[in-house]
Amino acid sequence: MAAGYELTRREHRQLQRTVQDLGRLVPFSMFVLVPFAELLLPVALKLFPNMLPSTYEDVKSKENKATRLRTSRKEVSSFLRQTLTESGLPISAATTQKEEFTEFFRKLRTTGEAPSKADIIKVCKLFKDDLTLDNLSRPQLVGICRYMNLNTFGTDAMLRYQVRHRMRQIKRDDRAISFEGIDSLSVPELQTAAAARGLRTHGISPGRLRDDLHLWLDLRLKYGVPSTLLVLSNAFMYAQGKEAEFDSLLDSLQAVLSSIPEELFHEIELEVHNAEGAATNKQRLEVLKEQQELIQEENEQAEQQGGRQAQSVSDREDIDEKEEEDRQQAALAKGDKEGADAVTSEKTAATGEDEDAKLMTDEAKKDGDDVGKKAAGATETKQ
Repeated sequence: MAAGYELTRREHRQLQRTVQDLGRLVPFSMFVLVPFAELLLPVALKLFPNMLPSTYEDVKSKENKATRLRTSRKEVSSFLRQTLTESGLPISAATTQKEEFTEFFRKLRTTGEAPSKADIIKVCKLFKDDLTLDNLSRPQLVGICRYMNLNTFGTDAMLRYQVRHRMRQIKRDDRAISFEGIDSLSVPELQTAAAARGLRTHGISPGRLRDDLHLWLDLRLKYGVPSTLLVLSNAFMYAQGKEAEFDSLLDSLQAVLSSIPEELFHEIELEVHNAEGAATNKQRLEVLKEQQELIQEENEQAEQQGGRQAQSVSDREDIDEKEEEDRQQAALAKGDKEGADAVTSEKTAATGEDEDAKLMTDEAKKDGDDVGKKAAGATETKQ
């Protein structure tokens, strides 16, 4: 960054983490500059426990903080559960997310026990598209690019940029197809849409293609399964020649989850533990080290490709956040359009009313003139 080069996506995320920790260290400078101010440090930590950086090594204080957080969250969870149940909103037990995540991968990697379908969908929803792409290995990135008919040359950052761009296109297309309906697609459009999502199209009837595309939309929009995992699972089924049925697709998702990189597993595990307030400093340090090693590998790839200047892609846009922004912008644009149409209708109605009143006035004036002329004629006749 000091040399004027743009940060990669992973470097940008790493910089955000470091800046957040440095920002927490700023208040401690007052305790160093002011004499005997360190005596008030326990009081400050008692009032503001979040002043500690994420890599602070005091295990006892961290355990106490996590215990207090879990206790307060249980109380708030009971209150929110009651109010949300009365309002009819669906709610899941947040305090069991960590246990479900740990139990799922324990079955998958240790005992070999097959998890349930509901567990597979729950865990798949934790693997957001952006986080998954950031931690996939190069062979997996190349495989996705090849499967999606994208260019496979360039650094990992270039490959991720291509995949992100394609995934954003697919997500926008998913919403459009879901809104308009699958039956509105012609057979060529149906084949193109299925091929873009990695579904088998050769020798498949249009009815079967509609069923496969409907299953994709259900998993993507209804169940919230990330499109990256769906593409990987479709590639897994394609190699085995299986039909894109619900059971076989879940089996493919299970196989994809069992072969994810360790870096991705540790990132998701850290996010789940952070949500529960149970993340340890050792766990955070391990994730930071793994991400730093991946950054060094990307820099080495950039140097082999001819320096950082050759890496001119900007890969910071989030797939999931972009989806929400597009939805909000569409809603705002729709509201503005409806407001403009309402104003135009009111103006048109007002103009129409004015024209009708003017016509009525002209007709009344004309009738008055005719009556006056007739009266004058009658008077002249009598004379």
